[in-house]
Amino acid sequence: MRYLDHNATTPLDARVRDAVIAALADPLLQGNPASVHSTGQRARAVVEQARRAVARALGAEALEVTFTSGGTEADNLALLGAARALRAAGRPAGVLTSPLEHPAVLAAARRLTREGHPLALVAVDAAGRIEADALRAALRENPETGVVSLAAANHVLGNAYDIPSLVRVVRELAPHALFHCDAVQAFGKLPLDFHAWDLDLLSVSSHKIYGPKGAGALVHRRRLALDPLLLGGQQERGRRAGTEPVATIAGFGLAAQLAATELAARHTHVAALADRLRAGLSNMSDVTVHGDRERRVGNTVSAGFHGCDAQLLAMNLDLAGIAVSYGAACSSGTPEPSPVLLALGLAPAAARSALRISFGVGNTEDDVDALLAALPEAIARVRGAEGGGDWREVTP
Repeated sequence: MRYLDHNATTPLDARVRDAVIAALADPLLQGNPASVHSTGQRARAVVEQARRAVARALGAEALEVTFTSGGTEADNLALLGAARALRAAGRPAGVLTSPLEHPAVLAAARRLTREGHPLALVAVDAAGRIEADALRAALRENPETGVVSLAAANHVLGNAYDIPSLVRVVRELAPHALFHCDAVQAFGKLPLDFHAWDLDLLSVSSHKIYGPKGAGALVHRRRLALDPLLLGGQQERGRRAGTEPVATIAGFGLAAQLAATELAARHTHVAALADRLRAGLSNMSDVTVHGDRERRVGNTVSAGFHGCDAQLLAMNLDLAGIAVSYGAACSSGTPEPSPVLLALGLAPAAARSALRISFGVGNTEDDVDALLAALPEAIARVRGAEGGGDWREVTP
C-alpha cells in the first residue's frame, strides 16, 4: 500500500518504536510515576525527560508542558479550561476562532456557547487565508473575546499561517485575551517557538510526528489558570488527572526530539513530492487545487476532481493500492462536505469532490507517479458511475 495520508496519522518511526518497546519491557519502569519509591521515581524520570524534550522542540519550558492523550484533548483543555477559568475570575470569556479550525477546536467552542460564552468567527478568503485586517475587525466587533484560537497549519488545505503577526494584532487590540494555537498539523513541518511567538497556549500531538498514538501535550504559561477537564489525582500539576503512560510518553519525547532535529530535511523531502504532484495535476482537466499557494506546510495537497464524489474516488484509489483521504480523518465517513472547503465559498458538490493527499518521510517520487497514473482510470470510473454532477466552484 502506498500511504499518502500522513495528516491523518504518521507511521511509527522505528527508532521511536524501539524506545517504546524498551520502556515497556524494562522491569525498572513498571512503577506508577506518582509513587515515591524508587521504581515509581525511575518512571517519573522518564516522563520528565520526555517533557523536557517536548519543551525544547517547541521553544518552551518543561513546567509549561502538560501531557494529554492527544491533540483533541489538548485543544479541549485549552479552550474549555481557559474560557471557564476566565469566567470564574470575572474576566471576558468569549471565544474567537475561524471556520477553518479542526473539529476539536470548533466542538469545544460550541460547547462553550451552550454554557453562555460568546462565540465569533473571523472571516477567511477563498484561499483559506486569515488576514490581520480580518482579525482586527473581528476583535473590534467582539470586545468580550477572552480566548483567540487559530491554527498554525490547516488540517485539510495545508495552509500555513503567520501566527506571530496575528498574535501581535491580539496584543494590540485585546491585550487581556489569551492566544491559543493548534499546532497539531504544524509540529514537525514548520519551526515552532512558544515564547518567541508570544503564545499563551499551544496544542501538539504525538502521532502526527511519527510517535505513538495516545499522547499529546498542551503547552501553556506556567501561571495560567486552567479549569481541568479530568478530575481525580494531582498528576500534571493538577491540570490533568490520571496516571501517565510512561512508555507512550517516552516515545512522544523521542519523536519530538527527532521532529526538531530533522525538520529541515523532512520539509525539503515532502515539499518536493507535493510540488511534483501539483505539476502532474496541472496537466489534468477539471481539477482544482485548493488553498494558499504561497504559505503552506509543504506536505499537503487538497484537490477537487470535478464531477466526482471524493469518497468514491478514495475507495477506487484504495483498490489500486493507494491510501488518500477525502477530508479530515475525524470527519471521514460522514456524507457532509468538509466545513473547511465550504468556508472557502465552494458549493457542496465541489467540496465533496476534494481529496487530501499528504506526504511523509517514507514517500518517494514513485508514490507520486503511481497516484498520477491511477487517477485517470479512477476518475473515469467514478464519473461514469455518477453520470457527472454539478461541480460549480462557488456557491451561487
